[in-house]
Amino acid sequence: MIGSLTATAPSPWNHQDHHRRFRPKPPLIKCESGGVPLTKQGHRFLSSLAATTGPSDPAIANRLIKKFVASSPKSIALNALSHLLSPRNSHPHLSVLAFPLYTKISETSWYNWNPKLVADLIALLDNQGNFNESEALISQAVSKLKFRERDLVQFYCNLVESCAKHDSNKRFNDAYGYLSELVRNSSSVYVKRQCYKSMVSGLSEKVQPNEAENVVAEMRNDGLKPSLFEFRSVLYGYGKLGLFENMERIVCEMEIEGFEVDTICSNMVLSSYGAFNELPKMVPWLQKMKTLQIPFSVRTYNSVLNSCPVIMSLVQGSDSFPHSLRELVKVLKEDEALLVKELVQSSSVLDEAMEWNGSEAKLDLHGMHLGSSYLIMLQWIEEIKYRFKYEECVIPAQITIVCGSGKHSSIRGESHVKTVVRKMMVQMKSPMKIDRKNVGCFIAKGQVVRNWLNQLMQENRTFRIS
Repeated sequence: MIGSLTATAPSPWNHQDHHRRFRPKPPLIKCESGGVPLTKQGHRFLSSLAATTGPSDPAIANRLIKKFVASSPKSIALNALSHLLSPRNSHPHLSVLAFPLYTKISETSWYNWNPKLVADLIALLDNQGNFNESEALISQAVSKLKFRERDLVQFYCNLVESCAKHDSNKRFNDAYGYLSELVRNSSSVYVKRQCYKSMVSGLSEKVQPNEAENVVAEMRNDGLKPSLFEFRSVLYGYGKLGLFENMERIVCEMEIEGFEVDTICSNMVLSSYGAFNELPKMVPWLQKMKTLQIPFSVRTYNSVLNSCPVIMSLVQGSDSFPHSLRELVKVLKEDEALLVKELVQSSSVLDEAMEWNGSEAKLDLHGMHLGSSYLIMLQWIEEIKYRFKYEECVIPAQITIVCGSGKHSSIRGESHVKTVVRKMMVQMKSPMKIDRKNVGCFIAKGQVVRNWLNQLMQENRTFRIS
């Protein structure tokens, strides 16, 4: 538990329920959600490539690559390569530079051959039509690993999964066939299990859940009990297609097999419902999570709130939005209001994001999408209002809201979460300002924040804190 208070403020809709507590050039390099976020050095490197003739002038590109690799630590160079290899890299014209970048990295003294990295590169090269290069990499891998069966199996498992993510069909089929043959001929349980795992994962990633489920049946016939991983993969495959009856059936089968529904499975189900605007189905699932004492996570908030059109329209395109949970519920449609109610009646996500002691009270919004950050901010404001009401509550010397500086945003350096928080602070006339030492934070003195909140409550006497 965070802080010393255990009493809670009443929920605004039910007093019986309680909650716990700007150089426009060069072009900026985007990293879409789910892609590999870039380091500052990697961002500058790719910006330099984009600002030059880039891929159309190999001499310039190779010179920049050579300079970058020579001057960068291992982690920085590999981060840039991983970004270019990501299927969600939004600059495909730069992705053609992944192979020359890998070639230069592989010549360094610190590079250790990495099967997953090579598998990702092979899948990308296939998609670009560079079959000679991809074949050469495969031959190199097979030669390197031919006397190490498990390592060779792991490489082909990585290749199946990489080709599925990059939608490289021919190479996927070739690698999948190799794993199928291994399953038939190997006497090793380890080899069979690893092959089955990647076959199920690859088919589910390619949104072929029925085929993936057939592989699970083959596992059983082969004397292997499917693991939670296989069930999750098939479940999410059906969910991505909107085949909810099949998805729910897999959940039941999973429970019959003795696997408990956990937060990860629940988030997959919620994300699937949300992708098809099935908000009414999300409410009972959140209730089931509470009944089974499955903890909510930041991803639970993200999955639910990304699916709420009114909330997303508020945080994405509005310059004014409700400043309290009570005000928010009034503008939401019924399904969204019910979802918000179910989320805020649990304090687990807020508790994880919040610290409270004599020196500092901190709210960390890392990992939260816009809707989640907004709702957690509203919950947090109510919580600190409640804490400041009691004399025995320690008043922190400083209040800090950590938004991040935009390292993981769609455009590096633009934190959309910070933009939302800044709008809230301005509209609510908050004393919290951007920290000069850390532009990803808002700060203020604890007593100043307490005085501000007291003033807010006096101006809005309809807000009842107890």
